[in-house]
Amino acid sequence: MNIVRIINEQLVSLGLGQKSAEVVDQIVAFAGLLLIAYAADYLSRKILLGVVGRIVQKTKASWDDIVFDRKVVIHLSRMVAPIVIYVLLPMVLVEIDPTLYQTIHRLCMVFIIIMVVKFICALLDAIYAVLQSKEQFRSHPLKGLQQTIQLIVIAVAVITSISILLDKSVVGIFTALGASAAILMLVFKDSIMGFVSGIQLSTNKMLQVGDWIVMNKYGADGTVIEVSLNTVKVQNWDNTIVTIPPYSLMSDSFQNWRGMQEGGGRRVKRSVNIDMNSVHFCTPQMLAKYRKIHLLSNYVDEKERVVEAYNEQHHIDGSVPVNGRRQTNLGIFRAYLVSYLNNHPDVNHEMTCMVRQLQPTDKGIPVELYFFSAIKEWVAYENLQSDVFDHLLAIVPEFDLRVYQAPSGADFRKGE
Repeated sequence: MNIVRIINEQLVSLGLGQKSAEVVDQIVAFAGLLLIAYAADYLSRKILLGVVGRIVQKTKASWDDIVFDRKVVIHLSRMVAPIVIYVLLPMVLVEIDPTLYQTIHRLCMVFIIIMVVKFICALLDAIYAVLQSKEQFRSHPLKGLQQTIQLIVIAVAVITSISILLDKSVVGIFTALGASAAILMLVFKDSIMGFVSGIQLSTNKMLQVGDWIVMNKYGADGTVIEVSLNTVKVQNWDNTIVTIPPYSLMSDSFQNWRGMQEGGGRRVKRSVNIDMNSVHFCTPQMLAKYRKIHLLSNYVDEKERVVEAYNEQHHIDGSVPVNGRRQTNLGIFRAYLVSYLNNHPDVNHEMTCMVRQLQPTDKGIPVELYFFSAIKEWVAYENLQSDVFDHLLAIVPEFDLRVYQAPSGADFRKGE
């Protein structure tokens, strides 16, 4: 059945000349074909969007809302018009103008391929959005996988379109591309290395979206917000964005704080220097003062009983301070800090907690507090550290100790 011939016969029967009819019939047939394609496109969009929209509104699931919002249905409906033209084109042009028919036929096939690719890419975007909305998938580098699939689909579509336009075999196109594989490897080097690195990072669980990482080489110190095919995006604490090639994370060293975030606490390891000249044995008056400190009363009494029992057992002459065992103000100060940390509500008591002396230096004796904060959020964690050391510095004089501090100009002026 040839639509053009039917139109030609109708035009001639209406009194139009044969030569004029042969020109007008092709115009009318092609215009009719475009009109039908437009009507099919309009109806498909109205029907699909209307029906699907009503179904989406009635369902309780959230994934279909995301798919509908991502314009997947619109891209699906846009394939109708080129398919209609492709199907009806033989009835319009094949017998009248074979060359024009072949040209439009190939262009129509290419357009269908483009619409299919856009539909697949939109569908992949929707699937990615659905998975990212679920907690169990947020830590996986799905962006890189999505981009890889889209890249493969686009590459296949481009090769297929070229084979259609040139009227060449797809196998022949692939064979020609195989001969230039080295050039392709060079062009897509970053994408290939990024894809492989992304798989390794995911498989070895080295990096996930939401991790806090530090990589000084690239100025990165913040949260991973996206792992894509070619880049890893890190939002620093000053809200700047740093992009890092995925393969750099495999070849270079970086620090991942996920263990701290998933663990029971965040470590505090900080010291204060005590003036060595202020360290001495405790007198009875000093012990009496320390017994009044709530966190130390039991410790002082128990420790004193142990010391007296030892000295009595070994017949120690107490008139000489160096003989036997005696408590020191620094030792009681350390005991107080341990008791203070053990009773602090924001310290994780199931993890290591200790107060120790470090190697003395010309700047005094470093007394280090080593414990884990139950608070892992940055600002609250820093506030906890500050509160603990505010308290520490304020109580040092209560133990007849002094904090070492290098003299300043004001100190020298006071001595004048």
